[in-house]
Amino acid sequence: MLGNARLISLATSAAIALTSFQVQACTRFLYETGTNGYIVGRSMDWAEDPGTDLWSFPKGLSRDGGAGPGSIKWTAKYGSVVASFYNIGTVDGMNDAGLVANALYLVEADYGDAKASGKPLISIGAWTQYALDNYGSKIALSPDASARERWPPALRPLGSSGAYLGGKLVIHHDRKYTVMTNSPTFDRQLAIDTYWKGINGLNFQPGTISSADRFVRMSWSLGAAPREKDPRLAVATAFSLIRAISVPLGLADPNRPNIAATIWRSVSDVGARRYYFESAYSPTIFWVDLAKLKLALGSAPARLDLSSRPILSGEVSDKFVATEPFKFLAH
Repeated sequence: MLGNARLISLATSAAIALTSFQVQACTRFLYETGTNGYIVGRSMDWAEDPGTDLWSFPKGLSRDGGAGPGSIKWTAKYGSVVASFYNIGTVDGMNDAGLVANALYLVEADYGDAKASGKPLISIGAWTQYALDNYGSKIALSPDASARERWPPALRPLGSSGAYLGGKLVIHHDRKYTVMTNSPTFDRQLAIDTYWKGINGLNFQPGTISSADRFVRMSWSLGAAPREKDPRLAVATAFSLIRAISVPLGLADPNRPNIAATIWRSVSDVGARRYYFESAYSPTIFWVDLAKLKLALGSAPARLDLSSRPILSGEVSDKFVATEPFKFLAH
């Protein structure tokens, strides 16, 4: 997790084990602009098209953790736009307070014995939505222990360097931690990256599509990228960064199923409250201005159907259609 409370308030990344799926690999970064603004970029790498749709979820929506008896229940305090995964889980999104949440996979993740904890339960498909529904950009997604205790122990916020290991939440605090990929664990990623910092990235970088190599390349590129003051150039820079680390369609390692092609990319402009989306199957970028979505109390949830791989461009908030929310993954 980023060590600066203001930065932490902007984005939270969950390293979650999607045990009912094949393994996914992703890259995520936090880019600081020349105006002290922040943009979050991520790629979704997967072995097939996961049927992602975009959803608009308003304030006041009643929620259930989706884990059967004993599941946590809540009412959304914030409205959000999210990207779904097979329409059984939320894996990405931003709420109207400016909080960005990105779910990534970590094969080493271990959440402990849920029954022994005696705590409310939540589906892994609901974790990201829980964060977006309940926490705004000012709440204390901070390293302060008392603030973290406001979350149920199984739901405490993860920053760009957090994961559940050995049944416990492990968080690294430093504003320089702005990149996350997948395995190995974050402490080992940092050690690998430290080695590569002694090598001029303009001359040589590790070039495979493995998580560790992607971590090194994104860290170097992010550090070398100019902090653009022009909002359009800042967004363009974020897209150039995430495209440069993406995996071409059709590439995969059959012996390492967590190595897969990039299916889609998202870029979240925190200051503008604008969520950009780019599918690898489409030649265009489109975006959603949260201010134009119907997120007020009493509004209906809505979906932007992407199943037919439509070619969309520009602002698309008017294309969302009122739809009953999907149910979270349950075992």
